[in-house]
Amino acid sequence: MQTKIGIIGGSGIYNMDGLQDPTWVGVSSPWGTPSDEILTGKLDGVEMAFLPRHGRGHLHSPTSVPYRANIDAMKRLGVTDIISVSACGSFRDEMAPGDFVIVDQFIDRTFAREKSFFGTGCVAHVSVAHPTCPRLSGACEAAARDAGITTHPGGTYLAMEGPQFSSQAESKLYRDWGCDVIGMTNMPEAKLAREAELCYASIAMVTDYDSWHPDHGAVDVAEVIQTLQGNGTKAQDLVSRLPALLGPERAACSHGCDRALEYAVMTAPHQRDPALVAKLDAVAGRIL
Repeated sequence: MQTKIGIIGGSGIYNMDGLQDPTWVGVSSPWGTPSDEILTGKLDGVEMAFLPRHGRGHLHSPTSVPYRANIDAMKRLGVTDIISVSACGSFRDEMAPGDFVIVDQFIDRTFAREKSFFGTGCVAHVSVAHPTCPRLSGACEAAARDAGITTHPGGTYLAMEGPQFSSQAESKLYRDWGCDVIGMTNMPEAKLAREAELCYASIAMVTDYDSWHPDHGAVDVAEVIQTLQGNGTKAQDLVSRLPALLGPERAACSHGCDRALEYAVMTAPHQRDPALVAKLDAVAGRIL
């Protein structure tokens, strides 16, 4: 199998130096219209696909991002590995603005989003005990360190609904829960990637200390934007190193991400809703 790396992130991530044959491609999905067209090309001999999560010009709020359409579109393009790049707040002094955290766990506090491709007429339950792929996360960590970025391997990401930032009471609560960073976009994205049998890694780029920190107070949007610009340059440097680490040839995932649906579908074949099964052709076609 050929590696195809999918990057879901902000506008600064897809302006990649050295991307060969860059082409914006529209992908139709039965789950709705993706956030934007997808920029495809090759980087050091490896196929790449860049999707602006909020759309060019930042059209979508974290709640309105069409997560199912985005993951489905990536799968239809032949993406094998998805890397999420997103801004976040930090609950830890040592995870300072400008640092990157390679997330390995989530607490999902979102409540206004469709969180599964499956449902009435075709029920499935996948495990997200370990929601990110250790192989892919390891490559992201290695790329970040090679790029000279202060990087923290492992961290728990609190996914909040937004679009408002946390109250101070919420921020202190999440910190007491043992969370490391907070953001608004990695859920249900990570869950959907698992249902689509795609390896998923999350790079959280710290922009602020949320509102718990006694020396920093509330989130300052101007400071966030300034830090975001620097983080975007770092993220490009990180992404540019991934093709060499992952290579053009891809073996089966040693952690089973690409076989997550093996025993997950519970609905008997003769009871499955044909309309829903048809929508699942890209996501679950391997087993349906």
